Amino acid sequence: MDKYWKVLIADDEPVIREGIREAIDWEAIQMIVVGEAEDGEEALELALEQSVDILLVDLNMPIMNGITLIGHIREQLPECKIVIITGHDEFTYTQKAIRLNVDDYILKPANPEQLKSVLEHVCEELEKTVQESKYSQIVSNQMMKNFSILRQRFCLEWIGGNMEEEEIMEQLQFLQLPVECPKQFGIIQCPEFYANKPLLKEQDRQLLVFSMENIVSELLEPYQKVVFYDYSGFMIICLWADMPEEQASEIQKALKQCLKVTPNLYFSKAKGEMTKLPDVYKECKMMIYKDSNISPIVRRAREYIQSHFEEPDISLESLAQSLQVSPVYLSRIIKQELGMSFVSLIAEMRMKKAIQLLTSTDLSILEIAECVGYDSQHYFSTAFKKMMGMPPNQYRKRFIFPEDISIN
Repeated sequence: MDKYWKVLIADDEPVIREGIREAIDWEAIQMIVVGEAEDGEEALELALEQSVDILLVDLNMPIMNGITLIGHIREQLPECKIVIITGHDEFTYTQKAIRLNVDDYILKPANPEQLKSVLEHVCEELEKTVQESKYSQIVSNQMMKNFSILRQRFCLEWIGGNMEEEEIMEQLQFLQLPVECPKQFGIIQCPEFYANKPLLKEQDRQLLVFSMENIVSELLEPYQKVVFYDYSGFMIICLWADMPEEQASEIQKALKQCLKVTPNLYFSKAKGEMTKLPDVYKECKMMIYKDSNISPIVRRAREYIQSHFEEPDISLESLAQSLQVSPVYLSRIIKQELGMSFVSLIAEMRMKKAIQLLTSTDLSILEIAECVGYDSQHYFSTAFKKMMGMPPNQYRKRFIFPEDISIN
């Protein structure tokens, strides 16, 4: 069924209302008169009640004049088309009405041909508005469907370093992202994507990429984020939240278990100027490249330590035995590839965990010491002070800006 535009005639002269009503074949121009009013107050009530599309209004009416009525209609029914009915002696009123953005006017007495012409023009404008609204809705729906792609493309351009701060802020606002630099930035690389494997078809590789993105997005579901790939095929994560350090290990473990890949991960704090994000990206990428050169034995050793550093009795001998290599060889290759000894590596992991517990929990110093693998609170405090330059209780009291305090 075709849509009929609803018309309200407002004039204090019954003969004018009747003349307008009888002069037009309303159905032929897809309109229907839903009401008549003899004063402005009645007209406003009917207009709102019927949600009229077209108001034919006399300017000189009792109780509420046409100018006041038009003002109310513009506020409460902004899409309503308004045609004023005016006499030659009401030109001053007409000028005021024009300022209120009326759509047309008809001179009294209304000429049927003029009236029909005006109404047909108004009808065209209404149909045009409806069509534009449909197009706008289609565009809006399409944008919402592709919002994720738009965010990814923006972030890819952002880390490329070709955007000014003002443009970055505008894009963040438009894409409904926090108007600030991400708090954390991460890169994940899987060597399997680059290995020369003839049996891994492009379709299978795409499936692997898709699955990897789904796993990471699911594990980071509580956080505001954008996950995308750069031109090197590295997965990039912009995270507008402080992610617990354990989360990175969970991501690595899930990717290994579900996809049988050996991912390299590196996450860095990214707070600061928005235009500095490309520098953070380059730093993370450099660390990934560095990490990718680590031998399988050292990688396995580091993963073992990450999973067992909270155990007080972890030792180089037990680690070497689990990897089926000699302790001397393992110690030398860890130092050679990671730039630190086995003992230093454990201490660093324990201190990072201790700092997290100090700044995010109410656990006592003794409880934290036990959580990170120390038998003695005194030994823990001594080790903490040696690395951080202050005892753990003092660190907790002074903790305000975590980026200002780092492990040496």
